[in-house]
Amino acid sequence: MAQLIATEFQPQDKSKSIKFEINPVEKIVEIKERIDEPDPLERVETPPPPPTTGVDVVEPVTEPVIKTVSADPDFELPEIDFGGTGYVKPDTDEQPIVRIPPVMPARFQQGDASGYCTMRFSVSPEGQPFDVTATQCTNRILERASTKAVLRWKYNPKIVNGRAVSRSGVETKIRFDLADERGNRLPLPSGY
Repeated sequence: MAQLIATEFQPQDKSKSIKFEINPVEKIVEIKERIDEPDPLERVETPPPPPTTGVDVVEPVTEPVIKTVSADPDFELPEIDFGGTGYVKPDTDEQPIVRIPPVMPARFQQGDASGYCTMRFSVSPEGQPFDVTATQCTNRILERASTKAVLRWKYNPKIVNGRAVSRSGVETKIRFDLADERGNRLPLPSGY
């Protein structure tokens, strides 16, 4: 870089002079008129409307007509009074919609017995479980996996007088079955 800067100054050739016209002269362009004429429009006649057909003449029925006796009883439907407020859903208890199975803990899979957890929880008016507790588990390792699974479940909430309400004291049992090398289910530990 220093060599490029340190070279002696050499003047460059003069560039050609540039001219600018301040008031240029406008050229008047001659507008040519069209020489060929377009074809004249041809007169098109509108076609006549389609012919209308007359009324078809139907011949009278010459076959004998069999009269049947109606099996429908003659009665009038009574008016049904729905109370004027519309349809009210009947009272129902909570019902599971989605039950995602728990993930079996790796430490439990190494054991020699199956297990379960009895879970107690409440269901909100939106159908979401809350206040989840394990009331009885055959192995403490299963409590956390069971709690996580129940929190991901979804329910239809309990309906009372047409409104969704929360429900407490819902119980369910979650089983964790292990199998031996032959595929047979291992029994629960003794005492359960």
